[in-house]
Amino acid sequence: MDDPEFDLGTYYPIFAYLILLIGFAVTTMIIAHTVGPRHDTKTKQVPYESGMDPVGDARQRFDIKFYLVAIMFLVFDVELLFLYPWAVVAYADGGFPAVLQRPVFCCVLAFIALLFLAFLYDWKKGVFKWR
Repeated sequence: MDDPEFDLGTYYPIFAYLILLIGFAVTTMIIAHTVGPRHDTKTKQVPYESGMDPVGDARQRFDIKFYLVAIMFLVFDVELLFLYPWAVVAYADGGFPAVLQRPVFCCVLAFIALLFLAFLYDWKKGVFKWR
């Protein structure tokens, strides 16, 4: 802790804000629990599912397209999680060293090509066509 660049005093406002935030959340929850109205009726005890009344068996079969759409969402969501930080670093001043710019760019192009193949696979499977 003898490092002159590390000063815990600069973090005190953050710690104070964190304590204030947690205190506010806990106080709000306690007040809502003690003061709030309680009207437990049979209707309020029914599980709520996206605005629809729970009718029928919950273990019904889903069309495979829902799973394909979910996988497609994950593929393209991961793409954004990878490409955005790369773009920020790649085009910032003092980003990648000159030696690494071309190999990193080729890796990103390979990544985009794989995502394009995933897109073509989804297209071939008919994910984008709904009945």
